[in-house]
Amino acid sequence: MAADGWRSRHVDVEGHDVFVRIGPDVPGAVPIVHVHGFAVSGTYLLPTAERLAHRATAVVPDLPGYGRSERWGHTLGIPSLAWALLSLLDALELERVVLVGNSMGGPIGLEVAHAEPERVAGIVLASPAGGVHNQPFARALTQLARDAGRESPRMARIAVPDYVRFGAVNALHLFAELVRFPSLERIVRVPVPTLAVVGTRDPLMPPPRRVREVGTLAPPHVTIVAIDGAAHAMNFSHPGELAHVIECWLDGREITDDPDQPGVSRVLQIAHGSGPVV
Repeated sequence: MAADGWRSRHVDVEGHDVFVRIGPDVPGAVPIVHVHGFAVSGTYLLPTAERLAHRATAVVPDLPGYGRSERWGHTLGIPSLAWALLSLLDALELERVVLVGNSMGGPIGLEVAHAEPERVAGIVLASPAGGVHNQPFARALTQLARDAGRESPRMARIAVPDYVRFGAVNALHLFAELVRFPSLERIVRVPVPTLAVVGTRDPLMPPPRRVREVGTLAPPHVTIVAIDGAAHAMNFSHPGELAHVIECWLDGREITDDPDQPGVSRVLQIAHGSGPVV
């Protein structure tokens, strides 16, 4: 166990080894599980996870085939990754959690919420990828290339080794599936309280005008927030601002900007309900 209370575990999930980072225990609070994007490990999620670790036990896994977790013989698609995440929650004996997913982690979280809503107290979609804005596939590749130039240079030191380990062929196949994922349909029918956070410099996300249009289709328990200046991997580049927004939402408070953190947050759609108080 590290001096700050974080520890690492190797958990058996359906006969395979899954690596998990776990923050200090916070008794009585619903754990927060951070779900990474495609082809990368959970390492880049730690800046946000560490800022939220005081309020709930943080869980940051490397999904099967990613980072330090064992490969499962083939690349798992989004529904299979959602099933694997549920199996991991079972192995960790976590009955109910808050999910914070970035990029592909958003669709994975949505699949979990639709499959077993009673186990999800709330879901945070940070730059949820997939859907018509990323289609066709060539457009999505262009968006991904543009985003690479907008991310923090420090992100490359984490992402590049992860991408190399995951493999180019696996990455292309999975990215093609992600592009086809019906994110909008899943969001407008999501059965649990949901916070969607988009960055204004994220080429993989629609512009604020289109996001507002999507917001009119969403149920009252969906809240949409934009962070001005954030690109796609906001969990790494804007962890303080993102954590502040998430805490406001979890507490059911008005979502405001944190003037001491990079980026400016603004609500694009005010939900008629409130976030889960956890």
